[in-house]
Amino acid sequence: MAKEGARVNVQMRSPESGHTYWTSKNKRTTTERLELKKYDPKVRKHVVYKEKK
Repeated sequence: MAKEGARVNVQMRSPESGHTYWTSKNKRTTTERLELKKYDPKVRKHVVYKEKK
């Protein structure tokens, strides 16, 4: 059986509009939750997306 990799897919969510998208992170090097500033097309501005549970 193959080993599971260190990368895991996580869902990012905008707190302002609820818009979501998927990205991946390395769970060995980034153990805390991700926070990325990305463009939100629903509110048409850059907002901080946070990793969803």
